[in-house]
Amino acid sequence: MKGDFVDWDHLRFFGELARSGNMAAAARRMGVEHTTVSRRIQALEKQLGAVLFARESGQWRLTEAGRQLLAVSNAMQSAVDGLEHGPLAQAATNEGPAGLVRVGATEGFGTQMLASELAKLTLRYPLLSVDLLALPRMLHLSSREADIVISLERPKRGPVIVTKLTDYRLYLYGQREYLARKPLVARTEDLRQHSFVHYVDDLLFTRELQLLDTLHRPERFALRSTSITAQYEAVRAGAGLAVLPAFVADKDPILSRVLPEQACFTRTFWMSMPVESRQIPRISTTWSFLRDAVQGMQPLLCPPQ
Repeated sequence: MKGDFVDWDHLRFFGELARSGNMAAAARRMGVEHTTVSRRIQALEKQLGAVLFARESGQWRLTEAGRQLLAVSNAMQSAVDGLEHGPLAQAATNEGPAGLVRVGATEGFGTQMLASELAKLTLRYPLLSVDLLALPRMLHLSSREADIVISLERPKRGPVIVTKLTDYRLYLYGQREYLARKPLVARTEDLRQHSFVHYVDDLLFTRELQLLDTLHRPERFALRSTSITAQYEAVRAGAGLAVLPAFVADKDPILSRVLPEQACFTRTFWMSMPVESRQIPRISTTWSFLRDAVQGMQPLLCPPQ
């Protein structure tokens, strides 16, 4: 290795590119431009004095040096995790779990439902810190982006513990003033006379949110965004109709459900963590806390039609 140290932040980008094999996909999952990923990889290769990837037909394949680095990186992370339930961790038990926990969640659920609850957790355990990654994209345990991930799709591979956290409901909403000045919506055919707010299709991070197509396929959209918060604000401003989580929109007095019987959708949040993390106090405590806290949110998550 040429340098005296490795910038471990580079390894997050290395791990994501190794996992996806695609520069654009890695950038999208990290929430950065592809040039940022490229710069990070180049800097890491310069530090190590080795080529980590070979580009073949648009895909980024690990070289032998890259495979060795990935194995070492994963082993070192596991070793660090192992320290946290050894003698060093035992010293903190009198004051509860200590250290940093990263929780990844979808943007709306993270900001609207989890942020205040996780704040309560840190008040209960003063030595515990939480990073809440509330992002409009998928987060991956395999690339060590988070210790606990709450996702719309159930992880199907890898040594992970998965539990169904909760169902939640989404409805079609419109601003009351917008609905008063636009044609009445009494059936799905009436939606043709309305404007819509939606996700950017080619940047939609999960097919679980392709809901509008089951009701109506608009010819155009008034506004599209990768952010559910931006969509919510656009609907509040009267831009058009949108499918929104009930936990975001039901509490807003200027919004109203549209076709609540036909336009009612149920989706599921799954919570997962690496198998080896179940013995780490800071992670297992956060896991149990989230599971219990979400159970108390059921009236907001699954309101009646």
